[in-house]
This record gives sequence, structure tokens and C-alpha cells, in this order.
Amino acid sequence: MPTHLRDATVQIRPDWCRIEARLPDGETAGEADVYIFDEIGYWGTTAREFAEQVADLDVGRITLHLNSPGGDAWDGVAIANVLRRHQARVDVVVEGLAASAASLIAMAGDHITMAPSSMMMIHDASGFAWGDADTMRESAEILDKLSDSYADAYARRAGGDREQWRATMRAETWYTAAEAVAAGLADEWDESLPAVAHAQFRRVKARRAPSPPEAEIRPPLPAQAQPDPEPDQPAGPNHHQQGALALLTSL
Repeated sequence: MPTHLRDATVQIRPDWCRIEARLPDGETAGEADVYIFDEIGYWGTTAREFAEQVADLDVGRITLHLNSPGGDAWDGVAIANVLRRHQARVDVVVEGLAASAASLIAMAGDHITMAPSSMMMIHDASGFAWGDADTMRESAEILDKLSDSYADAYARRAGGDREQWRATMRAETWYTAAEAVAAGLADEWDESLPAVAHAQFRRVKARRAPSPPEAEIRPPLPAQAQPDPEPDQPAGPNHHQQGALALLTSL
């Protein structure tokens, strides 16, 4: 194991995402604790930052401590895939909340443990777009495809099929620790785990009673619409698709 990873601590952003690597005495393969206690994406832990740090971990086991209201849907997909491709065994501990995109990140674990009083929430992707009617229709199609990909991840973990999970997502479903285990979204509900301080999220509001509060994530500013490609350029999305792809999604 590289010496710079022995008992090393790396902070992607102060108090938001932290990686602690260690080599237990007498063992040849190290372990790392990774903490995501923030939003996913632009205003919190981005996929790029996460991937750069995790790629340097030459360890046999990663314990991901998760407490996040979610955020950017595609960053959630990317972070989950970074964890799946890592050589290490990944154990996920939901310390407080794994909502939206964070719930998908949890699905990347080889073993998922719900800490005392923790919760998980799943729902359909949402976002906004601008443009003509064709752009709006294409944006809706993209959101459905994105939500389908999340539903497939839940189905791979818990069983069932895409349509069953899409129905659950459309209802915006909140799970207690025990309910997440019963639904197959987690493997264990461990009441013996010590409590971990929760992250302070900046904007929280109740969407409907009696559901628990949903963290409202502020999306990044939309990119400016791009002109149609020149004939000699590689084929790419047309101007309607450009508007659709500029859609800001959040889970």
C-alpha cells in the first residue's frame, strides 16, 4: 500500500466529503472510510472529485458512510459506478439519510447497513428545460429513461421489475431503517451502531404531510443552448435534443 495512504485523511471539501485510509496492524490490505455528508453534485460532492480521490485508494475494503439528501442524478450514477468498479469490497452504512441520488449510490455497496433512525427515500427524476414543444417532449423522455435506470438499480438489489419500482418512485416513498431492509434495499438494520452527527442541509421543506421533509436541491445554472453542428462535424444531438440535454435533473 502506498505510504501516503497509511492513516491518511483527504478532504474533497471541508466537512462535506472525507476519505480516511488506514492499514490495520498485521494486515496487508488496507481499509478506507469514505464519508459523503452532503448534497450530490455541483453544491456538494461531485462525481469528478469523488472519482479522483477514490481512484488513489489501494485498499481491500471501503466503508462508505452516507448521509445525503441527493442532488444531481447523473453524478449519483457516476459515483455509484466508480464504487462498483473499485477493487475493494464496498460496505455502505446509511448514517442518516440516503435520499434520491444518494439512494442509488447506496445500491453500489456489497453490503448495505441502515444505522439507528436512518431513512432512505426514492422518487422519480425531476428537472426543468426551456425551448419549444419538441424540446419539452424530448426532455420528458430523457427524465423517464433516467428514472428507468434508477428503477433497474433498485430491482437488481431488491428484486421485482422496472415497472414495480417506477410505481414506488412515482409515489415518492420514504423507508425507515427496518422498512428499507424489508423492501430489500438494505441488508441489515443495525441498532448497535453508534450515532453519527448529521450534516446540516441548507434548504429543507415539507412537500406534503405526513411525509418526512424533502431536501430541496438547487440545480446548477443551465448551459447556453449550442448551435447546430456544421455538416462536416460528427453527428450530435439536434437543437431540440441540445435543449433537452441541458435539462437539469435532480433526484
